[in-house]
Amino acid sequence: MQNLVLFTPKIREKFLKTRKGETKFGEHVRLIPTLNNIYEDILNLDVDFVIFGIAEDIGVYANHGQTGTYKAWEATLKVLLNIQSNSTTKAKRVLVLGHLDYSKAREIVKQEPSKKSISKARTLVEQIDKDVTHLVSSIVKAGKTPIIIGGGHNNAYGNIKGLALAKNDKINVVNFDAHTDFRPEEGRHSGNGFSYTYAEGFLKHYFIFGLHENYTSEKLFKTLKKIKHIKYNTYEAIEVRNELDFNSEMNLALNHVSSKPFGIEIDCDAIENIPSSAKTPSGFSTKQARQFVHHFGKHINANYLHICEAAPSKKNQTKVGKLISYLITDFIKAHDY
Repeated sequence: MQNLVLFTPKIREKFLKTRKGETKFGEHVRLIPTLNNIYEDILNLDVDFVIFGIAEDIGVYANHGQTGTYKAWEATLKVLLNIQSNSTTKAKRVLVLGHLDYSKAREIVKQEPSKKSISKARTLVEQIDKDVTHLVSSIVKAGKTPIIIGGGHNNAYGNIKGLALAKNDKINVVNFDAHTDFRPEEGRHSGNGFSYTYAEGFLKHYFIFGLHENYTSEKLFKTLKKIKHIKYNTYEAIEVRNELDFNSEMNLALNHVSSKPFGIEIDCDAIENIPSSAKTPSGFSTKQARQFVHHFGKHINANYLHICEAAPSKKNQTKVGKLISYLITDFIKAHDY
């Protein structure tokens, strides 16, 4: 794959900070020195999880959003590689594959949004879709569990389609998000990955957890209520009005998606005060996000984790890296069945 940059010993050395008397996560993760065929190269590898990043914010730009999501992958590596390697973190069960790089294609993001540039960006997102679909499908077919980091929520499309193709069936998704990302099929962007996969027959049951009422149009609410395969709750109903209980709603959502292979989508827009493409001062806590990942990740039908929309700057990249690293390791620990 021309856009895939492998994670090499040299890259690891760049980020790894060893310390006497300690063993770091990055010292024990598995690497692939060369890649010929992703499926064949990892099929017999003795790992359970394959982590890869998506360094792009083209989908966010194509949705008229705040860019910067391409930075999340590097911010994650700086922290993840330097957490402790111990019996709980299971570094030896993890392959860090590398990341999909779109630095050349990102030149369009530097332009002022116009009808022409937005159209071009949406065409580029279609290419990213193909890359993500291929990677996720190959990893799942090889019997491993993908953990996808970074980029906009447009990448939910490739995750869903990739898992569906690997399973040769429609799949389900639970989405921890302030937004539906079920916007019209007007050209691919970060706001319509779920509507496209639903329309194309890859997505069956969809649960949106923690939807923000102020940022959901009446038209979208009506659309969601018409589709029996889609269910949702709102952040306000859970955390503001206390009409719903967080733990009970997690069980309700799990019942909706767990009958077949499902994906876990975590949009950092839903977590309070996390630098993201749509940062919110009012959202779920980091603790709740971690509990969410654990709750769904421990189910045997949980087939991938995707953490997206984080947009760190230099001054807060450690904060973002720590958050994502916690969510990654919570997912790995939850799979201890």
